[in-house]
Amino acid sequence: MSGDDDGLAREVEFLKALVRVPSDNPPGDCAPHAEVAARLLEELGFTVERHAVPEPFVRAHGMKSVVNLIVRERFGSGGGPVIALNAHGDVVPPGEGWTYDPYGAVEKGEAIYGRGAAVSKSDFATYAFALLALKQRPEGLDGTVELHFTYDEEAGGFVGPQWLLGQGISAPDLAISAGFSYAVVVAHNGCLHMEIVVRGRQAHAAMPETGADALEAATAILSAIYAERRRLSSRISATPGIGSPKITVGLISGGINTNVVPDRIVLRVDRRLTPEEHGESVEAELHALVEGAVAGQAGIEIECRRLILAEPLRTLPGTERLVETIQRHATEVLGETPPATAVPLYTDARHYTAAGVPTVLYGAGPRSILEANAHAADEHVRIRDLKAATQVIEAALRDLLKPQAGAAA
Repeated sequence: MSGDDDGLAREVEFLKALVRVPSDNPPGDCAPHAEVAARLLEELGFTVERHAVPEPFVRAHGMKSVVNLIVRERFGSGGGPVIALNAHGDVVPPGEGWTYDPYGAVEKGEAIYGRGAAVSKSDFATYAFALLALKQRPEGLDGTVELHFTYDEEAGGFVGPQWLLGQGISAPDLAISAGFSYAVVVAHNGCLHMEIVVRGRQAHAAMPETGADALEAATAILSAIYAERRRLSSRISATPGIGSPKITVGLISGGINTNVVPDRIVLRVDRRLTPEEHGESVEAELHALVEGAVAGQAGIEIECRRLILAEPLRTLPGTERLVETIQRHATEVLGETPPATAVPLYTDARHYTAAGVPTVLYGAGPRSILEANAHAADEHVRIRDLKAATQVIEAALRDLLKPQAGAAA
């Protein structure tokens, strides 16, 4: 990006237009936002591919409509690397406590406020305007840059990045996914969401011994889970920034009435995986923990059902080239070197590493999710961070697309 005021003003207006269109997930009816984004990209001169995911697959993941967008720009002979830039347009619902209209895209104090302003509609702008700058000065570049703008990160990325890669719609060599400006994320946690259904037999509260109390069984499961939480706290990941595995019971429901022994209790559990762990093994261990907690309790049945299994983002060979290039240019733009680090959350960037694509997270934003109010009231992105991230991504892409010495002509 040239850094001129007109270019930045245009980028800011592009982001504001995206923030003003709701794309809450749930409910996940995101096709209307994708069409707005596609038209905005076309106004910038890009050719936009619209990849609608068939409704049965969308509904299987709890959403209503998904259209993923791809822009492909080839430079030189096209023999250089294919680099994907991925950001998601779906957002969590705004919730309460906002000072500003969550869809107003209000600009105040050199920041833009609104749901998705930071996570991650800002990186629609970062990546699109970095690519636009390459188009304006393409000399000396060889390879392809693809924009992957997807719409199901909040539902796991299964009909976004995973769909695009699994269907053979894209096969990048490297990927950069939405992130913040003051760190290059090279790894992150995975996550298992499990629903545990405890079934017993109802009875009159005056004669509880004639039933099988599902809540009593559920308390044994809760005790086992909280003991597991304490045990996991002592297992520290070797990956800096991750810490220990976590387990949380986030939802409990069940019971019939005050005077009835409950015959069904449902628990929903969140288990965070470190990069050293593997999802199916953790799932089997949790299932065994639950079964063991109620072993011997008469009349009790247990059902464990996977809701989401997101493997961690793992650092693949080749990632170092992305890290070194981004760090070098970020140092020039920001005046400091963003560390290569890991974060204890999960994103849909993991689908790229699962496909063997070296991937990092880098984009527009402050030093932390908390500072951006991401997923909270008054979410915002600072305009200077948007400008800086765009400059860093442009410069990094120019380096990555330079023909390599000794490469075939």
